[in-house]
Amino acid sequence: MDLFGTAGIRGSARDRVTPELALAVGRAAALETETDAFVVGRDGRETGDALEAAAVAGLESAGADVRLLGQVPTPALAWASRGRHGVMLTASHNPPADNGIKLFADGVEYGDDAEAEIEACVAADEGPVAWDAWGERERVDALADYRDAVADYARGHGAPLDGLAVVCDCGNGMAARAVPQVLGALGADVTALNAAVDGHFPGRPSKPTPETVRDLRAFVADGDADLGLAHDGDADRIVVVDGAGEVVHEDTVLAVLAEHYTRASDAADPVVVTTPNASGRIDERVRAAGGRTERVRLGALHEGIAAARGADGDVVFAAEPWKHIHTAFGGWIDGVASAAVFARLVADAGGLDALRAPVTERPYRKVSVECPDDAKEAVMAALETTLPEAFPDAAVSTEYGVRLTFPDDAWTLVRPSGTEPYVRVYAESEDVDALVDDVRAVVADAIRETTETT
Repeated sequence: MDLFGTAGIRGSARDRVTPELALAVGRAAALETETDAFVVGRDGRETGDALEAAAVAGLESAGADVRLLGQVPTPALAWASRGRHGVMLTASHNPPADNGIKLFADGVEYGDDAEAEIEACVAADEGPVAWDAWGERERVDALADYRDAVADYARGHGAPLDGLAVVCDCGNGMAARAVPQVLGALGADVTALNAAVDGHFPGRPSKPTPETVRDLRAFVADGDADLGLAHDGDADRIVVVDGAGEVVHEDTVLAVLAEHYTRASDAADPVVVTTPNASGRIDERVRAAGGRTERVRLGALHEGIAAARGADGDVVFAAEPWKHIHTAFGGWIDGVASAAVFARLVADAGGLDALRAPVTERPYRKVSVECPDDAKEAVMAALETTLPEAFPDAAVSTEYGVRLTFPDDAWTLVRPSGTEPYVRVYAESEDVDALVDDVRAVVADAIRETTETT
């Protein structure tokens, strides 16, 4: 059985994330924990109501008491899961026909070991507990308290918004229930687009990209807004748009927040945890602020946080592109908190241009090189030798693919795709096209030599 991906369970609500699966996962989650207290939330998808009913039935039939939060952002569910466990029914930025299940414990998404236990329990199909040990449910409103908590947290960063003009594209998702309200409470002049929750996502696709947020970009460029923000279906991701209507590179947003949290910390060893595909501009700004970065594989920020803390590092921020964990606030990815904190940093700097000015933004490219799935392991083993040989001046890391960092802080990362027959090449350099061409040639040689000998 292979239920979980890098962000919970996702897929078609008709043939993968079905009510039968939601019931089984709910029951397994209750059976595999030492607590009988769960919170359950869902996003605005059409299939969410039925999946919620099934998940709750599974939890109760295994003895858990359930607090139903209704339609909430995923970070609100995570916040409410502190001191207990949580189930969020969401497919995040996937298309409308999909849905998904994310499990939380004390504000942190389940890791690989906990997910493996759930999979084993689902496969075992132990059935319900005794009839008189079933749990109960009640509906609670945690959203207002979550919004207040985000606003209170953000007030400790940056400056008052005092009329800062912000346009928020909620994408017909859960951001509509939190981001405009939080920014308004902080004093912003907020215009909300696509703010009616609708599981069909009629305003734009749920995944915010430079292409899908064209309306937001045009609205900001044609008006007097200081800042544009866009979110995905469950409001854990954030995209930032500048006053000219251009999307700010996700690594620049990450670098700004990482530098802020590093400078604000009084820790002896402030650490920012990020992923191998994240830009060297993050390292530069964190170093300038007196901290250091540690990298962990994609989808495993919580593991990186735990490892850094285990080595006595004080993790002040953790993020991969588009997704941020504000560690002093909690252990979950939170696009609502990102919107609030980033807006206050813009206000403090006197504008977005001034805030991003210290960040060196080199050209960035990502390309895919075809590689058979059964050759990936051998190809990557070969590249651990051939790439450093081809670029002897670079510092080498082979923990999560092969990452080369050059003396001028340019970098490249080569890693196998986990879902498609490709090897991915990421690069950032003033001469990025030449770097990509050189790296791709080494990768192609490794693929050719490997496939010819197998």
